[in-house]
Amino acid sequence: MHENTLISPEQLHGMMDSLPTVIIDTRAPEAYAAGHIPGAVNIHDIFTYLATSDPEGMAALKGKFADAFGAAGLSGDEVAVLYEDTMSSGYGQSCRGYFLLKYLGYPKAVVLHGGYQAWIHDGYESSTEAVSPEPKTFPVDDGAADIMLDKDAMLKSLDDPSVIKLDVRDVDEWVGLSSSPYGVDFCPRKGRLPGAKWLEWYRVMKPGDVPVFKTKEELAAEFQSVGIKADSKVYLYCFKGARASNTYVALKEAGVDDVGIYFGSWNEWSRDPALPIDESRPSLG
Repeated sequence: MHENTLISPEQLHGMMDSLPTVIIDTRAPEAYAAGHIPGAVNIHDIFTYLATSDPEGMAALKGKFADAFGAAGLSGDEVAVLYEDTMSSGYGQSCRGYFLLKYLGYPKAVVLHGGYQAWIHDGYESSTEAVSPEPKTFPVDDGAADIMLDKDAMLKSLDDPSVIKLDVRDVDEWVGLSSSPYGVDFCPRKGRLPGAKWLEWYRVMKPGDVPVFKTKEELAAEFQSVGIKADSKVYLYCFKGARASNTYVALKEAGVDDVGIYFGSWNEWSRDPALPIDESRPSLG
């Protein structure tokens, strides 16, 4: 079961009694305290941590989350199940956790499809009891390091037409009206990477009482609208790698395998004046 990327609340409920499972709530501490999946541990830093892609930044990222995931009880034997409130309201934070685990080489990681609201919608119980897991030694494996892109890889890709640079930020960031979800002028520059294509991250999900990802066929059609096919090489970016992680999962669901994330994203790129940006007003057509 852990070989899948997305699992349903029903599948998770069954896993809790049949497999060693660590459930990770990526929401803010106050949301966790108000009610969470029984047994879940809260790691909100999965969402809030800002990374840089230089060697020092990547070393700090590895150390930070190897410690955090180990403290949550992950040793390599357990299935890590990550969730946010809904797939469209948490800026992809559960998928960001999934991507971090994949980058660190963790073999058993899944995302609860639909998040906490799907769990509640399907009639399962919640808890307000805080969890104190038994710490474990987290096994870091660099075998999947190639999915994490640095700014040098992104800079080289600007001159490589075989690489699709996909910007998945909200529309106000794409057109250059805002620099980030944290505020219009949080970053020193507004715009986009030269030559990037745009697919707003919301488009990979179905709206509704419990937003979920579109079907494989629907996702493939969305990605084909910006030239992405099953054999495409795709480099994703957003502001800090969360929304890009949501799209990363969607691309995997659509059968696109050659995908990396520029995790430093606009938060890093915009702060280096030596890196080129496109400040023109793009077409939304």
